[in-house]
Amino acid sequence: MHADKSKKMKRQDCMRFWNVIGSILFYLVLSSAALAQQAPPSIPSTGFPGIDEYRASRIAIYTDDFGQLARHRAEDAALATTATNENRVVFLGDSITDYWKLDDYFPSKPYVVINRGVDGQSTPEMLVRFRQDVIDLHPKVSIVLAGTNDIAGVTGRTRNEDIEANYATMAELASAHHIRVIFASLLPVYNYTAESKESFALRPRERILALNAWLKDYCAKNELVYLDYYSALVDGQGMLKRQLSDDGLHPNAAGYKIMAPMADKAIANALSNH
Repeated sequence: MHADKSKKMKRQDCMRFWNVIGSILFYLVLSSAALAQQAPPSIPSTGFPGIDEYRASRIAIYTDDFGQLARHRAEDAALATTATNENRVVFLGDSITDYWKLDDYFPSKPYVVINRGVDGQSTPEMLVRFRQDVIDLHPKVSIVLAGTNDIAGVTGRTRNEDIEANYATMAELASAHHIRVIFASLLPVYNYTAESKESFALRPRERILALNAWLKDYCAKNELVYLDYYSALVDGQGMLKRQLSDDGLHPNAAGYKIMAPMADKAIANALSNH
């Protein structure tokens, strides 16, 4: 009698146990379904519709290939198989570099220009690809033109100190691999058209000037070449000359025409001290 009662109690305990397990599993399934129906988290608003829309369009980049290493990977691999005794000059930067048709502006030079600009990038993204897109190409010189998208908050709010630290890290990496770095100043911007006003507002002049001052000082202290595009492109109002840009941020052909001989002179200076 006692044995039958004990077996019955064990069966009841077992049933209660599996009922509890079943309830937990059912709850987990419902919770997973509810989470799946929720909207994905949105990027915090900056208060500027244009930049908010642009940042939202780049979520896949930020999560899947933050440095956009895929952009130049095949080209870099091809260059790795060619001779490295040529005087290579890598232009590293954002859209201002990306849109620059370098071959048109640097023909028949005693060096080979390589464009490694990527539209929309900030300095932390450039650091991610610095080894692949600069070091592994074995250039003699690299011109770095960066920072305007950091100021605008394209990859989030960034202090000047953080941008400066990224500049310094690039310079130290280059030095360790015997690459001469030329730091180009940030360019001025303008708000002369309706389309340029948001881009201008996102890039306060005082921050541009502060970073340029830091770059100039850093180059002087570390025997690097400072390339002062800003002074050549700015107008009497402290803005980018209207005729040198169509959107207030990127140089047009006339702007690049001014920048090219300045870059050529800086490259010659860097190569002579290599």
